[in-house]
Amino acid sequence: MSADKSNSWSYTEGLPVEDETLLRARERSHELGAHAVTAATGALLSVLAASSKAQTAVEIGAGAGISGVYLLRGLPTSAVLTSIDGDVEHLKAAREAFSEAGFPANRTRTISGRASDVLPRLTDAAYDLVLVNADKAGYPGYVEQAIRLLKSGGLLIVNDALDKDRVAEPAVREASTVVLRQVGKSIREDERLISTMLPTGDGVLLAVKR
Repeated sequence: MSADKSNSWSYTEGLPVEDETLLRARERSHELGAHAVTAATGALLSVLAASSKAQTAVEIGAGAGISGVYLLRGLPTSAVLTSIDGDVEHLKAAREAFSEAGFPANRTRTISGRASDVLPRLTDAAYDLVLVNADKAGYPGYVEQAIRLLKSGGLLIVNDALDKDRVAEPAVREASTVVLRQVGKSIREDERLISTMLPTGDGVLLAVKR
């Protein structure tokens, strides 16, 4: 990356200013060791949620609720977000963040369990937006399930898609990098999807189901 592009990336990453609700959620995330989206990625999630006008959304990996708060702030007031996480403490922190952000309980549904077990129980073509933001080893299965869950025109969001800039380096063979490289290739080649990659955060891969 040239100096100018690096400066531009740093500038755009630093633009969003988070409020006390999100800062407290980040503190809980740090204490729990939960993965959290960057502020710039969160701002992108809000814009994507707002532009999609989604009524039903799923996030795979609740973390401490940071990504969920950003999504809910963009979604219509009638929309419902389903958060899936295998760690009950992460879900508890997410519910706390949702409550502090002022969202009524009927706007969210939290499900404890392994995503690989929970996702197959969700209804086909019933969701407008799916965010994949969990363990990298599970991404291939999560993405395939997400495509099944999405309605026609639904939006798939894959976070950390560049794996800390390692996906673009062919010589890097870290397990997570190999998985994300394969996921990106499969999405680009999937005729069911229209996709693009953004460098925001650690990379955000977007796809719309035809």
